[in-house]
Amino acid sequence: MNTPAHLLVGTAVFSRSGLKGTYMAALLGAMAPDVSLYVMVIVSIWMMGIPAETVFREYYYSDAWQQVFAIDNSFIIWGLLFAVAFWRRWLWVIAFAGAALLHLALDFPLHTHDARMHFWPASDWVFESPVSYWDNRAYAGIVGPMEFVLSVGCVVVLWQRFRHMGIRVASAVFLAMEAASSGIWRFVF
Repeated sequence: MNTPAHLLVGTAVFSRSGLKGTYMAALLGAMAPDVSLYVMVIVSIWMMGIPAETVFREYYYSDAWQQVFAIDNSFIIWGLLFAVAFWRRWLWVIAFAGAALLHLALDFPLHTHDARMHFWPASDWVFESPVSYWDNRAYAGIVGPMEFVLSVGCVVVLWQRFRHMGIRVASAVFLAMEAASSGIWRFVF
């Protein structure tokens, strides 16, 4: 899924208006598995001047980058954090780790050749799904609209749950970003 959709789904599922800090924790958790990608892309393209084509066709698939992705996309690592948080009843950590786990659960069936090692460190196995959220050759034309509808539903949930204008505006911005990013990938690929 696109990152904005992850942000909406993670916050809709793991934040509660009466539990202080869970919205921000869920937002950060939903973003966490994608942070390394954004940092490495920004550094490579904007700071080092490496062409985007090289970054996305070579660096992305390199062993070094894939190893970083294995760490922040590991069901095992996030699952352990969630289990400890649940055991200790740390609500904001439950929201953080839960949103990250949900991110992985939604990404797992939607990545083809760009899939990650989701069971690291126990395994380097990669599930290459026949379905993609971004590649039209792998049903993105079907998945993308479904992802957008799910995102709209999450905005409705968040607007009903929270009266805070900042959260409502953020949700609307994430929905606009999702609409733009879904459309871009479907036309590019």
